Amino acid sequence: MSLETRLADIVRADPGLMHVLTTVRGLGLNDWRVFSGAVYQSVWNALTGRPAGYGVRDYDLGYFDPDTSWDAEDAVIRRVAVAFEPPYRDMVEVRNQARVHLWFEGKFGEPYEALTGTDEALARFVAPAFAVGVRLEDDDTISVAAPFGLQDVFSLTIRPNPDRPLARGWTRAVANAQARWPELTVREG
Repeated sequence: MSLETRLADIVRADPGLMHVLTTVRGLGLNDWRVFSGAVYQSVWNALTGRPAGYGVRDYDLGYFDPDTSWDAEDAVIRRVAVAFEPPYRDMVEVRNQARVHLWFEGKFGEPYEALTGTDEALARFVAPAFAVGVRLEDDDTISVAAPFGLQDVFSLTIRPNPDRPLARGWTRAVANAQARWPELTVREG
């Protein structure tokens, strides 16, 4: 069984993640993915015998709309919020990937070139294990985007993204992950 198939099976077995994917699919957002923590943490939970949803603090939802105005993004944020009941309403964090370059440097102190699509953002994540996104397609398949592959996720390995400088928050990100999943292996390069 391929790692992509294993990932899809794990996602399907996570009721919270499937609820988010099913709800978002019905909203008709352009070029959307749920990515990062809610995805890789579902794998880590399955591999370590923890319950689905353990450690998941939010569901990062990226979409791509060439309208980079705050008003356009805010309208989508509000539309997504209305689609969910608590606690999901407060857990689904929506960001237009076409806007990230407008605020990223101010928030994280690093330059960020404009993106041309949602999946392109994954290649800039701080670690290959974090750079995984999924979407529930109209035919109920789960499509996967993982520019670095899925080996790090399934081997419980965190290493810096080889294509970017070490993120300023690297030490904190690693410590947070290891506090919840002490089985993780951290590689510094």
